[in-house]
Amino acid sequence: MRTLLNLIWLVLSGFWMFLGYVLAGIICCVLIITIPFGIASFRIANYALWPFGRTIEVHREAGVASAVGNVVWIIFAGWWLAIGHIVSGIALCVTIIGIPLGIANFKMIPVSLIPLGSRIVPAG
Repeated sequence: MRTLLNLIWLVLSGFWMFLGYVLAGIICCVLIITIPFGIASFRIANYALWPFGRTIEVHREAGVASAVGNVVWIIFAGWWLAIGHIVSGIALCVTIIGIPLGIANFKMIPVSLIPLGSRIVPAG
């Protein structure tokens, strides 16, 4: 079932969100000081491409640097990506088949806003 959902996701939403995260990662890596944001963006791009069967684990003890970095990320890239998830999630929820995909889009909003201090782990 995960594979089927991932394939449908890839066609309807995953590829476009993947491109958004890759673009954000490239821009962050070009600006040398924001390379940690670029690495986080590439990590989330992989998750956005194939999300079913994996989940997000948030580490509350990530530290002050992670919190400051997340604020900077929200200002420059996070809200754009979150809007992308909201728009595609609403569009997917219009059909019955798309409802699980729309819900998956909504579940990705927190990691798109706060990528530092989060890990993507296999769902268990």
